[in-house]
Amino acid sequence: MAACQQPYSQGKALYESACGSCHMTDGTGLAGLIPPLSGSDLIRTRPDLLPCIIQNGMEGKLLVNGQEYDQVMAPVTGINAVEMANILNYIQSEWGDPGLFYSPDRIQQILSTCGSGPVNLGNTGAE
Repeated sequence: MAACQQPYSQGKALYESACGSCHMTDGTGLAGLIPPLSGSDLIRTRPDLLPCIIQNGMEGKLLVNGQEYDQVMAPVTGINAVEMANILNYIQSEWGDPGLFYSPDRIQQILSTCGSGPVNLGNTGAE
C-alpha cells in the first residue's frame, strides 16, 4: 500500500542524494543561485532537455520563472538510465507534469542526442 502512496520512492531517494543538496529536498533551489525545480517552467516546457543536463551538466545563463541564474551545474555521475528515469519521474510527479513518464529506453534515446559537454541555453532559458 505504501508503494501506491509514493510511486517514485526510489526516485525520491536518488533525487535527495544526487540533487537535493543544491536544488533542496523540496525543490525550491537556493535563492538567486540555484534554480528551483518546484514550479519550474524549464521542467514543464523542456522535459527532453533534462536528461542531457543531468548527464552533461550545465553552464551559462539560464532563465527560470523569470529569474536569471548563472551557476555551473556539474554532471551527475554514477547513475544509469533506470536511476535517471526514476529521478526524473519523481521530479515530474512532484513539481512538473505528473502525467509525463520517462522509461529507461526513452532516457537512452534522449541521451544519444545530447552530444558532449555541458548544456548551455544562453539567455533563452525555458521559452
